This record gives sequence, C-alpha cells and structure tokens, in this order.
Amino acid sequence: MQTYDFDTLINRQTQSSKKWELMHTWATDIPEHISPFSVADADLKTAPEIVEGLQEYIQQTVLGYTTMTPDYKKAIKQWNKDQFNWDIEEEWISTSPGIVSALHSAIYAFTQPNDNVLIMTPVYPQFKQTVLHTGRTVLASSLINDFPTYHIDFQDLEEKMSLKETTLMILCSPHNPVGRVWTKEELDKIISLALTYDVLIVSDEIHYDLIMPNHTHHVLPTLSKEIEQKCIVCTAPSKSFNLAGLQISSIIIPNETLRERFTHTQLIHGVPSANMIGMQATAIAYTQGKQWLEAFLALIWTNHLTVKDFMETHLPKVKVYALQGTYLQWLDFSAYGFSTTTLQNLLRQDAFVFCNEGYTFGKEGYGFERLNLACPTSTLIDALHRLKDSLSRYEH
Repeated sequence: MQTYDFDTLINRQTQSSKKWELMHTWATDIPEHISPFSVADADLKTAPEIVEGLQEYIQQTVLGYTTMTPDYKKAIKQWNKDQFNWDIEEEWISTSPGIVSALHSAIYAFTQPNDNVLIMTPVYPQFKQTVLHTGRTVLASSLINDFPTYHIDFQDLEEKMSLKETTLMILCSPHNPVGRVWTKEELDKIISLALTYDVLIVSDEIHYDLIMPNHTHHVLPTLSKEIEQKCIVCTAPSKSFNLAGLQISSIIIPNETLRERFTHTQLIHGVPSANMIGMQATAIAYTQGKQWLEAFLALIWTNHLTVKDFMETHLPKVKVYALQGTYLQWLDFSAYGFSTTTLQNLLRQDAFVFCNEGYTFGKEGYGFERLNLACPTSTLIDALHRLKDSLSRYEH
C-alpha cells in the first residue's frame, strides 16, 4: 500500500497563492515559519498519481482546442456510481470554471430580477455575494445552533420557501462552514418543501467526498425521482484533490430543459469551455486517486481530533463543533466576550493564526472562526500553541 507525504508543508509564498497573499494583507512582520488557515485549499503535495499522470498526458497531447473528453465524462459517471450509488448519464454533465460561476449562470437562467434566492446561514460568503451580483434578493434562513452541531429550522425554511418570490434555493451539502452532513431525513424534508412550493434547488456538493467517520453523504437527486428533475448538482475535484487552480467543475443536470437553458446562459455570458488539463486531472483523480483521498481524509480526521483535544485541555472556552464533513473546523470564541476587532487582531497580529472570520459567513458567525484543517498536523499544533499563548496574555 502506497504511503503519502502529509508531513511536509508546501510553502506557497512565491506561488501567488490567494491564501498566502491574503495573510500578508492581514498582518506585517509575519515570522517565516507561519502559514495561513483560511482559504479552502490544502498546503500539501499534490497526489503523485495526478502529477505523474499529467506529466505523461502533456508529453503525449497537443494542447489545442478541446471538447469535453470521453475520459472525463466516463470518470465522472463512474465516480458518482462508486462513491454515491448515483447513476448518471454522460449527457447530464456540463462544465464550469468553478461552482461560483455556475451559481451565477443558474441564477440568471432560472430566476428573474428581484426574485428571492434562499440560503441557509451561516454559509459560504459567495452564495450571498453571487445573489446580490445578479440583482436578486438574498433570503436567509438561520440554522439552529445546537452545540456541538447545527440543525435546520424547518418552520422558518418553509415560511421563506412558500413566498411566491422564492424561486431558487442554494443548498450547501455538506455545509460550509458548520461541517454538517445532512441526513436523509433532513434532505427528504427539504425536497418535500421544494416540490410543494415549486422551488428549484441548486445543490453545491463540492465537499461531497470529504465525509468523516460514521457519516454518509446523500447526493440530492438520489433521494427522489421528482427532485432529480428539479435540481442542479454542482461538484468538483477542487477540495477533494486540491485542484482549484485548474478551474474545473462538473455541473450535473438530469433535466434536459434545465440543462439546455443553463448551457445557453453560459454561452451568452461568455463562460469558457472546460480546460483540457483540468478535465484530465479530474479523470486521473477519479480513476487513480481513491487511495490518496482516503489517506487525506484520515489526516483531516486526525487534525479535527487534535483541535478538539487541545481546546478541551488548554482552551475550554473555545467551542469546537463536530466535524461531519469538509475539512473546515468551525470554532466559537464568543465565551471570551471579545469584540470582532479584538478577536481579529488577537488571532492575526498576536498569535499569527490566520483563519476566516466567522461574521463573513453571516450574522450568525460573530464570535466564530473557520479553521482550515488541510495541513500537516505539526503545522496545526504549532498554531494551536501560539493561540493558547495569545489568549493567556489577553486574559491576564
């Protein structure tokens, strides 16, 4: 069995990494050994299967104009069957440079100006921004904070879904940042409401491979033939295999009418066709990367337990939420009573621990931080000790 190097942190200072560049806008005089825990990508070596496969592909391939490749479509179809028992047809697959781009296209295609687009908050900030950019109205249903997890407020969700102006819902499944993997029962309720009130669901399932022990991810259309015809599923290898820079997402739309409208909207908005290197990297990841992914998941679970144990032992005021899916750890610092500015300055200027501020995910996130676990465990432990030392200084 192959072993993988998850102990080496890749220093991305000279790679134009968004995460690393952000760090240097947030603080100055950052010690050389510091790395950030914000943007959701991994500072780890790329799976060797993908590196070697791409090297071979590039040596043998003309890098000219390319349509969607058979290897790519076959790999998407087989991966979804093997991982989620989801039988898809190759013609259901569209591509997008990213899921945010796909959300723009879907909102333009299936809603009218000033329609409500429903989201469940706290949630990935680009959901709200995308809705606003397209001239639609954000309608937020707050999740119920029931530490160590969150639940859906179905009464509130129904009230908002029943409004005639609500025509589309963006579902985050698994949910970023709270780490929930929605149960079949929860998804069944969402499906029932969507069908009752004729609301199209765009299901962002970019984290669907990142499921922690004792949890099962259900791809939305596998639960109902009716919702299969009333949903769009957005997936990508970006999080699972750390390929975000290749700008490739698979947008799976079983309903032919919806699919044609979606691709037409992409066309009129000038959305480019898929990148051939991205398609090949996806095909390699989905056909050769399962062993690497399993090792990566083991690292994430170890890192979650590391944070949980450390906080319980050294910083019991910090609430560590259960991680069911994603590699994004949701942390509650509100027991300290810090203002947003104080908490931000403590982490960034004193501890040099660079997370995503919780308030950026919605009003429910004030006092929270989102910590990226996709890093070597030793790097994480160093950051936790810096955090402990900083909080100790502030408390005395």
